[in-house]
Amino acid sequence: MDKHSLVVLLVTGILGVLIKWWFQRRAIRKLLPPGPPADPFIGHLRIIPRGKQAEEFHEWAKTYGDVMYLEAPGRKMVVLDSVKAAQALLEDKGANYSCRPRLVIWELMGRTSSLTFLPHGKQFLKHRKTLQRFFGKKEALAFDSMLAEEARLLVKNILVSGQGQGDLLKYVHRLTISNIMRVTYGHQVKSDDDVFMHLGQVFTYAISNSGPIGNTPVDLFPWLRHFPSWFPGTYYATLARSCYSTIRMMYDIPIELVMKDKTVTRSFISDKLEELDQNDDPEAFSLEDIKGAGATLFSAGQSTTYDALTAFVLAMVLDPKIQQRAYEEIITVVGQDRLPDLSDRKSLPYLECILQENFRWHVVFPLGVPHRAQEDDFFNGMFIPKGTIVIPNLRGMSRDERVYSDPLKFDPSRYLPAPEGKAEPPYPAMWGFGRRICPGRHFAETAIWHAMACVLATLEILPPTDEKGKVVVPELVITEGFASGIEPFKFEVRARSEKSRALIETID
Repeated sequence: MDKHSLVVLLVTGILGVLIKWWFQRRAIRKLLPPGPPADPFIGHLRIIPRGKQAEEFHEWAKTYGDVMYLEAPGRKMVVLDSVKAAQALLEDKGANYSCRPRLVIWELMGRTSSLTFLPHGKQFLKHRKTLQRFFGKKEALAFDSMLAEEARLLVKNILVSGQGQGDLLKYVHRLTISNIMRVTYGHQVKSDDDVFMHLGQVFTYAISNSGPIGNTPVDLFPWLRHFPSWFPGTYYATLARSCYSTIRMMYDIPIELVMKDKTVTRSFISDKLEELDQNDDPEAFSLEDIKGAGATLFSAGQSTTYDALTAFVLAMVLDPKIQQRAYEEIITVVGQDRLPDLSDRKSLPYLECILQENFRWHVVFPLGVPHRAQEDDFFNGMFIPKGTIVIPNLRGMSRDERVYSDPLKFDPSRYLPAPEGKAEPPYPAMWGFGRRICPGRHFAETAIWHAMACVLATLEILPPTDEKGKVVVPELVITEGFASGIEPFKFEVRARSEKSRALIETID
């Protein structure tokens, strides 16, 4: 065969392979979930929003459906915009969707041994089993008296220490840090100077400003992590590196406290350290595992509770009628001589509606934490390729107009049965889905309930006034990041009655 014939044969072969690949790709693309028109080579990179992704994805879903496909160079994504779709994939097919994608931003922050971000495997299963044993629904009841104590200290600090004015959200932050520190490390936070208050503030800043999880430029193009801070697309990588040392302190300092201070009360970490001393099993928790589990509890517990309670306070400021109705329910059921406790919860349905509406109205993690398909899958005739990153749009689900009327409004009565309410279903996505659902959800929900109950039973939350005595109504301003915080705002409080004030003053 001469040289010319060989070249023709080679070119023909290459063209044949390319044509076959093109037809196969075209056939596969027809089976992919619908999505916006993509550009050649770069897919949807040009139109993926840099901010407010949850809101934008929700609008796109109205055109393309609840299961929507997006792609960028080297990355395939499916966005789930309804609870039904998320449950069908992440719960009913949980074995295939329980893994995590690589999250470069969190690697740069040092969050490598955290249950939240661990890929599905032995280490993940070990961490999850351990946390479930400690924070299960029945086990969480053991912390009830401690959570009630901290909630009562919250109202006392706000009214007495804070004089009902000034930076009152710092007391909410102290409550959330103390709750999780006591159960995790056996350490109670008693002042704003506590080192763990500082750690909590830094971590809150990091996750509230870390960009859309899994969709920052450095997540899409990991090589950007090696470029200097002035290079375009490196902002979030620079932020992550700047937080690294403090995030690592969150792993190391609390453990050192427990190991050195033998007077701390029994806690999750003290139990694990004791097991470590007594167990030579290589499959048991290592010291790094213990640090990772503690950091997971600290970070998830304080951010979720703080953001939820901040949203609650703002909602009460914006609608005094809701406060009044909840207060009337509490004094009818509980009276004015004591504070509500967990045994009253079933008898306070409107308070329960406030709790559930709070979870829906302000979603702390707008896009949840991404999942990853471990194998090719078909869902309702749509093809989801292996390796696809699956993003549950939790904020989109909370604003599903097919489920919730006037979804931007804070309306606890929506959950009450007709004719008093609208009999709408409680928002179920707050804690995630399937095998990745938050193992500490029972503890966190109880902590939030106690705080809400104590505040509503004793305090009236009011908007602040300016120098001229004019009421200044705060606005809802949300931060952009993995966690969606609410920008600090001012509010004032006063005791509901002299009986309420006297009750608060008896709190030690």
